[in-house]
Amino acid sequence: MSEIIPLGRWVDRSVHYLLDHDAAAFDSIGKVIESFAALVEHSLQAFPMWTLMAFFIGIGFWRVGWRFAIFAALSLWLIYATGFWDQTVVTLGLTLSSTLISLLFGIPLGIWTARSEKVAMVVRPILDVMQTMPAFVYLIPAAMLFGLGRVPGILSTVIFAMPPAVRLTSLGIRHVNREIVEAGQAFGCTTWQLLYKVQCPNALPSIMQGVNQTIMLALSMVIIASMVGAGGLGNDVLASIQRLDIGLGFESGLSVVLLAIILDRITESFGRSPGAASARPFAGLRSVMRIRRERQVAQG
Repeated sequence: MSEIIPLGRWVDRSVHYLLDHDAAAFDSIGKVIESFAALVEHSLQAFPMWTLMAFFIGIGFWRVGWRFAIFAALSLWLIYATGFWDQTVVTLGLTLSSTLISLLFGIPLGIWTARSEKVAMVVRPILDVMQTMPAFVYLIPAAMLFGLGRVPGILSTVIFAMPPAVRLTSLGIRHVNREIVEAGQAFGCTTWQLLYKVQCPNALPSIMQGVNQTIMLALSMVIIASMVGAGGLGNDVLASIQRLDIGLGFESGLSVVLLAIILDRITESFGRSPGAASARPFAGLRSVMRIRRERQVAQG
């Protein structure tokens, strides 16, 4: 079949050009990401097993309730009892590293797109490509530019998981009650005061939903990233496929599912709180009044 537009060859040549002319820059980026990921992973591994268990059980009891705390305790004990605790901690470290990098870039970009329609027009189709491109495709250039290991796995995960953080942050800020924004402007809020003390607090449920979705996508992609040597539970899932080992696949897959449920319920809870629905319409107005009082005090 003849090609009218050899797009694939153009992309391939572009990647090879970057590899030939900017290898030092990619090595530097890879070292920074590797150091950050290693710090997160080693920090988690430094805690005894019972400490991490107690942390998740405690935060689950605080944010969700006693039933979820019991579920978290049983789930974490099952992961330990089946012998996948160490791999689960590695997977958790990779997920947290990828999520933090995604949020570091995603939330500011979401704020920017909410405040500028021109930026939104440019960013929106890029996010569409990032979300719809098959996840395996990201592994190819990442592995070529950064080699095998955690770095290409984390970078491909960041590309795959970042769009929800951008979209939902932008959506939350755009949907803040216009009357509250106008009240802030009328009381003399600066642009930054309006953003961080009025718009962001009111957009928090949407932003936290973006964080939740980013974590879920990162966890799913981290498993796929085992194909380039990222490690964690993905190695066991990949090994079960290669050996057609149903038992290993079920146990490692169950550990991924239980970890995903725990992270999902906990992060979802931070987007809401008891009584939040009734208090939220007044949260922005209270922020505006507080800013007005601060300005009055500053002016004597």
